[in-house]
Amino acid sequence: MRESENMTEKKREGKISTRLDLSSKFWKIFLTVLAAFLTFVGPTYIPYVLLNVLKMDYSLSMGSGIVLFVIGLVLIWYLIKNKIIS
Repeated sequence: MRESENMTEKKREGKISTRLDLSSKFWKIFLTVLAAFLTFVGPTYIPYVLLNVLKMDYSLSMGSGIVLFVIGLVLIWYLIKNKIIS
């Protein structure tokens, strides 16, 4: 019971961030793996799956690969900027 009172006091005194806790090892590793996945798998295997397996249009599958590649690069840039990746 005392712990819940302590948490409510912390919420009142200061802001408790609802953003990702980037000091956590789990989030560092997860975001790094996600960035690598989007950068390398996004423009190669995803268009292949969309084109050959799901029978989508060529331009849509290539466009989605480019979008995933750009998202991966932006995520890498964000991680480097915040010194998550050195």
